[in-house]
Amino acid sequence: MKIPYVDLKTQWKQEKKELLPLIDRILSSAEHVGGSEIRKFEKKISKLCNVKYTVALNSGTDALTLGLHLLGVRPGDEVITPPNSFIASAASIIHLGAKPVFVDVKEDQLIDPQKIEQVITNRTKAIMPVHLTGKMCEMDSIMKISKKYNIPIIEDSAQSIGSKYKKIMSGAIGKIGCFSAHPLKNLNAFGDSGYLTTNDIKIASTAKILSNHGMADRNIVKKFGYVSRMDNLQAGILNYHLTKLNHIIKVRRKNAKIYISELSGKDVFIPKADNRTFDTFHTFVVQVQNRNKLIKFLESKGIQTSIHYPRPIHLQPAAKYLGYRKGSFPVTESQSKKILTLPVNQYLKEKHLYYIIKCIKKFYG
Repeated sequence: MKIPYVDLKTQWKQEKKELLPLIDRILSSAEHVGGSEIRKFEKKISKLCNVKYTVALNSGTDALTLGLHLLGVRPGDEVITPPNSFIASAASIIHLGAKPVFVDVKEDQLIDPQKIEQVITNRTKAIMPVHLTGKMCEMDSIMKISKKYNIPIIEDSAQSIGSKYKKIMSGAIGKIGCFSAHPLKNLNAFGDSGYLTTNDIKIASTAKILSNHGMADRNIVKKFGYVSRMDNLQAGILNYHLTKLNHIIKVRRKNAKIYISELSGKDVFIPKADNRTFDTFHTFVVQVQNRNKLIKFLESKGIQTSIHYPRPIHLQPAAKYLGYRKGSFPVTESQSKKILTLPVNQYLKEKHLYYIIKCIKKFYG
């Protein structure tokens, strides 16, 4: 049995009959850069996330970079964030000339709110919680800190479209929410895409202008901007995939429930779900002993896995100048040696899940 970690081939096989005419229609319209599909997408995401404004962009990374800039982050400033995210979280801070100030995480891999206040300084301009794996951070505690110190929250929601905290949608709690629509995401484009959400009209309108060379219209440049806009074709594909999103989340939650009921134990640690949250399982991450041997064993059985992420950001060669070292964040570092991402995609059948479970149990005897 061959079980891929993700299955984009099956996705295309199932969707191409409907998508090919859609792609033909969009390309035939000659609306390649800008267009009606983008406007439609922005309205749909605003409705889904229950926010006033959405700005379609070319990546989640640009959403974070623009978002931080619009919160006033400038060279020499500091942004608090966890060290166990995808590299883009920290890179967006660094590209603005600011410094990522890392905070360790809890057993569920999410930022520990109890440790945030300890690192706040007069240079702290934003707090960036990361809703990793589709789980929502403990936003009540984080928002209390935000209000106490008047520091805005920018949610890294790259992996959490559709997730909820106390029935509030991801991307609707902080000042800005930043999402990725990379092909591996639950809501995925056919290449790099992203978007930001906000209830602040000034942030939304400025982000829109900056993402399009700073142009107010064809002839007037209000600010020197960037090329961060989403293509109309990708927006059209995302509009189509939005019709599938509820089903995708439902199946992933069902798959995760099977893993949780069958694998939780001394050999496989699965963090308990927070009853205040609705998790969408962009990934399903467990913590195991003898991880590398387990990976090889599963490979021998045709099961593909991944690790999110094997080396924390503060221990990457690029981050050496920040001054962190081994031992700086013990929880993150310990988890990085144990975490393993199992297949949870919506194309898995129950027989695949139980085969994976059987193989893991066999490995641990």
